[in-house]
Amino acid sequence: MKVTWLTQSGLFFENKRLKILVDPYLSDSLAKENPEKARRIPVDESFFDIKPDVILITHDHVGHLDVVTLKRFLDAAEKPVLVMAGEAGYRKLKTLGGGHNYVMLSPHSVWSESGVTFYSVHAEHTERTAVGFIIDDGKKTFYVSGDTLYNYDVIDDVLDLAPDGVDFAFLPISGQNNNMNARDAADFAYEIGAKCAIPIHYGLVDDRTPDEFDFDDRIVLEPYKETTL
Repeated sequence: MKVTWLTQSGLFFENKRLKILVDPYLSDSLAKENPEKARRIPVDESFFDIKPDVILITHDHVGHLDVVTLKRFLDAAEKPVLVMAGEAGYRKLKTLGGGHNYVMLSPHSVWSESGVTFYSVHAEHTERTAVGFIIDDGKKTFYVSGDTLYNYDVIDDVLDLAPDGVDFAFLPISGQNNNMNARDAADFAYEIGAKCAIPIHYGLVDDRTPDEFDFDDRIVLEPYKETTL
């Protein structure tokens, strides 16, 4: 699976069968709510050339469910896109229309598409219908927690689906807005038995770095640079 970090919590996964976007935030919408949240990394407009098959939204907060970004992808789509989210996200996404397939996922839901299986798991966040996702391509498992705190219900959910540990865990490290800090995220990665952990949700609207994310097998992605996992 190829993966590209789109800054913040945005991720682009691609294999021979599917193109998958997770929480794409390619605008400056947050700055309109709070000027202190202006982007520090410019948008790479070339990513709007992507024609996603699947879009996953972890929860209904602007840095994750950005209507400005999503409308650009959905309006340019050449075929219906599968768009999956928790309840609050689903209700907002549904208003975008366009003939796309909007699916509401609560924790412990499963969806299979073109040889890839998507599992939704609990996330401990202020947006109470927030979810995380485990993406299983038949070879490796990729866990995207979304915004969450270190929480044993979340850990149990992940271990129920991946008792031997996920292959890759993408975890927030901002330590703000009900998110794990870097120390807790590293401990969380050990608790779920992640074989590799990747810090996200930092550096776009703050000055945080992954330096304190102390996990033995970590990968630090560069914004907009494709990596094969």
